[in-house]
Formats: sequence, structure tokens, C-alpha cells
Amino acid sequence: MNGITILIMSAALAMDAFAVSICKGLAMKKASAKAMISCALWFGIFQGAMPVIGYFLGSLVVGSIETYSSWIAFGLLALIGVNMIREAGEEEDVDSSLKPMEMFVLAIATSIDALAVGVSFSMAPVNMIASLSPLANTMLACLEIAVVTGIFCAAGVRIGSLAGAKFQKRAKLAGGIVLILIGLRILLSHYGVL
Repeated sequence: MNGITILIMSAALAMDAFAVSICKGLAMKKASAKAMISCALWFGIFQGAMPVIGYFLGSLVVGSIETYSSWIAFGLLALIGVNMIREAGEEEDVDSSLKPMEMFVLAIATSIDALAVGVSFSMAPVNMIASLSPLANTMLACLEIAVVTGIFCAAGVRIGSLAGAKFQKRAKLAGGIVLILIGLRILLSHYGVL
């Protein structure tokens, strides 16, 4: 996976946290800088850390399943994508609280998908900068995921306070479709189609 693919994947992964941030903004009516920064940090840090954990978990088993690694990467990304599309039709109830315990739970809940993506990184290596090791490239990708998520979440709080919930479902739907397409690209690349 190259830098552009990681950027697209980062945006897709950010959609759950973006949707929750929109809800936070909706409940606040007026977005404060504190709320925007708080959502950006909570969601960005967790979204960036989970793929690291997934990468190390995947690295433990990648040797024994290397033949099927592209199928597993595709399966994980497709499963996450289908789940995001399914969740796009559900109503979410999020209040305006920025209490640490609530933000912690929301950050974990919205970043579970990133854990599975980290597992796929160990099977379809990240190649952002050719001179770096696979681990360094993965860390760079995780940093990109964290930054993109933080930006999306800060914007989500602001958008929620201004525009309402009409973008929430579309964001999740688009994110799910993008993850499925990235998984398909990994699978087709493995067989030399792309």
C-alpha cells in the first residue's frame, strides 16, 4: 500500500469518529475550540494507535498464513466496510459531554475497525517510503491515520453545530464503500490484475 492508498484509507477509517463528532457538535449547538480539539485528540490518538496494535498481532501469525494474506486483508477490510454501510442506516444517540470516560469509550468503539486494518498492514505491507523498514512505514501510516482522523473530527464538531445530522449517514456509507474497494485492490494486486 502506498501513501495515497493510506490517505484514502485514513479518510474512510475516520468516518465513524467523524459521525460521532458531528453528533457531539449537534448536541452542543455551538462548537467550541475546546470541543473540537478534544474530539480531534481522543479519536485521532486511538485511531492511530489501534493499527499499531493490530500490526503486531498480525505479525505474530502472518508467517503461517502468508499464502492467504491478501484474502484475509480483503476479508477484514470488506467486513469493516460492510459493517460501516450497515451502521449508516442506524440512528445514533450521542450527547454533548466531553467527560474523559465517555470519550475513552467512544474512542475505543470508533477505532476497533483500525485494529483490523493494522492486522491487514502486516499481511499487505505498507510502502510509503521505500527506504524505510516495514515497521517504520506502518508507524508512518498510523501517524497519517491519526492526523487525518483528528482533522475530520475537529471539522465534524464544527459541521455538526452548523449543518445538522444530514451528512452523518452519507459519511459512514462512503467510508464503508471505500474500505471495500481498498480491500478489493489488495486482492486484485496480489493476483497481478492491478
